[in-house]
This record gives sequence, C-alpha cells and structure tokens, in this order.
Amino acid sequence: MVIESGLFVGTLRHRRLSPIPNAFTSPIFMALLDIDRIPQLMQASRWTSHNRWNWASFDDRDHLGDPTRSLRDRLTTDAARHDVRLPDGPVFLLTHLRYLGYCFNPVSFFYCFDAQQQLRLVLAEVNNTFGGSHAYWLAPDPASRTFRAAATKSLYVSPFMPVDLEYAFALTRPAGRLVAHMSARRAGSACFDATLSLERRPWTARQVRRTLLAYPAMTTSVITGIHWQAAKLWWKGVPLVPRITHDGVGERAAYALQAAVRTDKGTE
Repeated sequence: MVIESGLFVGTLRHRRLSPIPNAFTSPIFMALLDIDRIPQLMQASRWTSHNRWNWASFDDRDHLGDPTRSLRDRLTTDAARHDVRLPDGPVFLLTHLRYLGYCFNPVSFFYCFDAQQQLRLVLAEVNNTFGGSHAYWLAPDPASRTFRAAATKSLYVSPFMPVDLEYAFALTRPAGRLVAHMSARRAGSACFDATLSLERRPWTARQVRRTLLAYPAMTTSVITGIHWQAAKLWWKGVPLVPRITHDGVGERAAYALQAAVRTDKGTE
C-alpha cells in the first residue's frame, strides 16, 4: 500500500507496571506528513498554515536541527552523525502540530522509506517537559518479521522512571491503521509501556475541520494530561528520580553518569 499524508485518530494507552501499577487511555490524534510537501499540505485548509499562527500549524522550529534548513537536510545530517544512512525514498512524520500557537510533542516518528516503499529506518524524536530532546535512530531487527528495534534510554523524561532502562519498539507501517508500541525494560523486565493505536483519515479541508472541532487544543490536552498523571503517581507514592544537570555537561552525559553511579552502588 502506498503511504500518504493524513490524520491519524485513535487512542494512547500508558501502563506503568512497577513499582506501583497505574494505567490510563486517552483519545488522541496526530498528523502524518510527507516532509517534502509540508508547505503544500498546510495549505489544504483555511485553519492550517506553515510557520504562521493558526488553529493548527506546522512550525519548523518544533523539530530537529536548524529550522532554516529543510527537514530532509536535517535528517540526513543527523543520521550521518549517528552513523546511519537516510534511505532514498519518502519520509513521513507522525507528530503533533501547533494548536493555537502551542505545541508539545512527547514523541514524533519519522518513517524513512526506500525507493521501493520499504520501511528501512525510523527516527523517534523524544522531548521532555524540561526542554530536552533526543533522537533515537531505529533500524529493524533483521531476525524479526515486523519492525522491531531497541535503544538505550538517553534522555530524562519522567521523574518517576528509573535511569537504567532499555527501550523496545514495535512499529507498523503508517497505512490505514498504525500501531506504535514502546516498552521500557529494566534488567529484562518491562516496567512501563505505551501504545498508540490510530486509524487514518484523509488529509482534506473537511476532515481537518472535523478533527479540529473534535480535538480543538490537542497539545494542551497532552501537556495537561502529563501533569495530571504525574500528580496521581506522586499521590500513590511512586518514588521520584531526581534530574541531574552539570555545568558544561550535556543532559545525555549527565544521565549516563547517574546510571553509572547507580550501577556501582548496586554492586557494592
């Protein structure tokens, strides 16, 4: 099936499995955009725009690298920095837009295809509420029949998540339906997982209007939900993991240092 830009509507489920169980499911929608056609796509409706305030807008500053360069150039540069090669086919970005000028993306996925429409790489661009961001370049496990990949956690995200975690991703092609599943594992056991289950709607002015009326301020709902769930976890007594920063040391390096300290303590 040929992949096309669209709106993806459905649910996001979070499950915390330890140390204190907690789960919730929220309605959500995200945009899937051909990165080479974003200016044209954002002209589909009077309510959407590119790099300009509107009910829904795509702003180049919300993603990876120098916003004065094209997204494809930025992806190519970042891929090379991580010793991977961007495939030569289309790239589709699953993300939140800005709504009424506000955007927060816990995670955006760049689906990178080759010229034969085979999914070869996925970039998971993760952001935290402290202004940090990290790019996880995911290549599929050749032993798996589906797109499965793993990555070591390198960014402080939740103050209730331990440091020494491994992420496991299971992703489908963003076609008529889309599933993106991520589990966080510690010493081989899952302590948290999140699942996006979405269905495609066409990228048309009518569908954009209907979706915006149903979800008028999507990213405000996202950030409100994050803080509400954090308050619930704190109330339930889930222990906090402090965020560390060091002058002159990047967050990723500081995070690695904290993980090393905890590992050392565990072997005493």
